[in-house]
Amino acid sequence: MAHRRTPGKRVAVAMMPIALLILLAVGSVTVWLGRSITRPLQGAYLVTPQTFSQLSGPVLKATDETWPNRDGTESRGWLLRGTPGAPAVILYHRFGADRSWLLNLSVKINEATNFTVLWPDLRGHGLDPPVKWSSFGTYEADDVSAAIDFVRSLKAPGGAAQVGDKIGLYGVELGAYAVLAAAERHPEVRALVLDSVPSGPDDLLDSAAGSSLGTNNVLLRRLARVGVRIYFMGKYRNTPSCQLAASFPKKHVLLISGEDAGYLRDSTTQLQGCFGAAALEAKTDLPLTGLNLPSATGQVGEGYDRVVIDFFDKALRGGP
Repeated sequence: MAHRRTPGKRVAVAMMPIALLILLAVGSVTVWLGRSITRPLQGAYLVTPQTFSQLSGPVLKATDETWPNRDGTESRGWLLRGTPGAPAVILYHRFGADRSWLLNLSVKINEATNFTVLWPDLRGHGLDPPVKWSSFGTYEADDVSAAIDFVRSLKAPGGAAQVGDKIGLYGVELGAYAVLAAAERHPEVRALVLDSVPSGPDDLLDSAAGSSLGTNNVLLRRLARVGVRIYFMGKYRNTPSCQLAASFPKKHVLLISGEDAGYLRDSTTQLQGCFGAAALEAKTDLPLTGLNLPSATGQVGEGYDRVVIDFFDKALRGGP
């Protein structure tokens, strides 16, 4: 007697193509989400050294530099040389911004301290970036190390080292996470300014997904997390900021955040309890953070800049 399929089995067989189509659609959306949110919007720089000079009067002697990253890609940034043998400061912007957001602060640090100052574009950021995607901190930490190697390789006229044995790092949001993750590897890094630090890369990923999609839908955020992990083929890392800080050697650290930082103000405040041997200062009630520096005006902007400059001057040179 021929075997008859039960109604349940017939329904299951009939539904299988539909289920496969649904899985294929979900998989495609997941991969698309992962790829799309790693590519921040790009546009013209707010200001360049050339336009800055036109507005301010004196010629800004900043040079446009490139150097190799440790994965074989390329980084770029603007460089202002200071006194040969003096410390250097490297600054990193937030996700979705670019190096032009930090031009004014970088110029002020150089003028006030005579330190060499480098402020790069994070990968995936700026006009026509050499690397088109961001990894929310995984590769960016190695890029910070490459930037440190670059400033240490600089030569002054006559062949002496342009930069001494002390380096300071500054970062906002994604930039803050990247410099926090990199600094432990470099004994020459003596001082860090960390502005509005996320608790981990997944926070940045969720924020980028919300901005890209125009919604904070929980399901889409979870699909985006899966998509990013697929896109980076298992190389994406979500190491918590607190874990990075816990093993920190003795360095000078300034945590800053404020009213305009949203959820990042809480994560920055909570990070205070994570540092071990570091000499820690915290100012988490500022009226302005590096998230919105281009909108800074008057005394508010000057107050923020002075906090950063005074910290680096004291930590790297022992100034007043």
